[in-house]
Amino acid sequence: MKLVQWNNSFLENKDHIDQTLNHLFRQESGKMVAVLVKIFGTENIELAEDVVQDALVSALETWKYRGMPDNPKAWLYRTAKNKAIDIIRRKKHSHLIDFSDPKKQLLTSEYTLTTTMNNFWEENHIQDDFLGMMYACCHPDISQENQITFILKSLCGFSTKEVAKSFLTSEDTISKRLYRTKEYFREHKIRPEIPPKAAINSRTSTVLSAIYLMFNEGYNATHTDQLIRKDLIAQAILLCRSLLQNLQTQLPEAYALMALMHFHAARIESRVTAEGTLILLPDQDRNIWDKKLIAAGNNYLNRAAFGDALTTYHIEAAIAYQHCIATRYNKTDWKKILSYYDLLLKITTDPIVFLNRCLVILELEGAEKALDTVYEINDQKTMEKYYLYHAVLGEIYHRLRQTAQAIKYYNKALQLTQSKIEQQFLRNKIAGILN
Repeated sequence: MKLVQWNNSFLENKDHIDQTLNHLFRQESGKMVAVLVKIFGTENIELAEDVVQDALVSALETWKYRGMPDNPKAWLYRTAKNKAIDIIRRKKHSHLIDFSDPKKQLLTSEYTLTTTMNNFWEENHIQDDFLGMMYACCHPDISQENQITFILKSLCGFSTKEVAKSFLTSEDTISKRLYRTKEYFREHKIRPEIPPKAAINSRTSTVLSAIYLMFNEGYNATHTDQLIRKDLIAQAILLCRSLLQNLQTQLPEAYALMALMHFHAARIESRVTAEGTLILLPDQDRNIWDKKLIAAGNNYLNRAAFGDALTTYHIEAAIAYQHCIATRYNKTDWKKILSYYDLLLKITTDPIVFLNRCLVILELEGAEKALDTVYEINDQKTMEKYYLYHAVLGEIYHRLRQTAQAIKYYNKALQLTQSKIEQQFLRNKIAGILN
């Protein structure tokens, strides 16, 4: 009996350790990589990633037998720092690391090594290093898709599968993008730092795109056993807040994205039942929407109203706000939302935006008009790979009472989504039609 109890306790402790480490990986691995890249140089990004991975493995092995420390984050940082010190000692006479920078020169002496290394790991420097690394990833000579791919994978802890979903592409394509970007860093030794004022606007646009993709992955997750990942949502909001806390990056579009994420985050508790069933917007309980998050989002949207540029984040936030203030689904101001989508399509050709506009047409003008509008989307080839495209067609044909077509498209959507929750929702839709 005692052995059974011990085994149960051991397994529970191991599960707790796994969950804590997974959370720490999402929250802290990117920051540790950023600090280590500042020490080793961007030409040694893989070395920085290896140190972080080694620290995580050490934590798993040590905590399993000795128990979790009082401050897991501090333990992980200290372990990564000590591993970096070991590498410096072994490699200081090689050409692997460039020690010509005055701050790094102090790492080559035993008298100053520990003190200098500690300075790199001071809390007030870590977030700036992380932002600096984000901007380094957004170098103008790197394609935007490669920039965002690299940020999500190397700094935000995304799996290759999660990044592939964000871009509606294959894992092999993502792996090739990562390789090309690392090669560029190795060849050009880009410094991880916040860019000068003249380059802030263009580079921040890519950083915000990465943050929004991260948020979207949290809001509608690739993981098969859950739809919502609050850790990614929180991480995206935290990163955007970091931009707003830095005077150089307090741009109107950053405020607008912060507003948009708050409006969406306010609804997450109403999107899934206790049993894990997906709840669409018309059926969500608006009484449990987070009023504080909606108010905060409204405040950020008001603060975004400066400068000359009207960005997609401003308009998407305005759309989300209209949904948040509607007391019931049938009270939604669809005409105003349609006008926002029309404005949005003047500044973007994103086919997903067009698809979302089709859903507004469905509410305002009915299924026949919505169907005509869906087939006007300019990139049908890309949309064929997107499960929501087929789910929307399924809904439209269902409302047109064309049962066979509705089932056909729901089945296509079912094949394309990897989320168990979404798959069950689609099966329920098909079963509802057949019954």
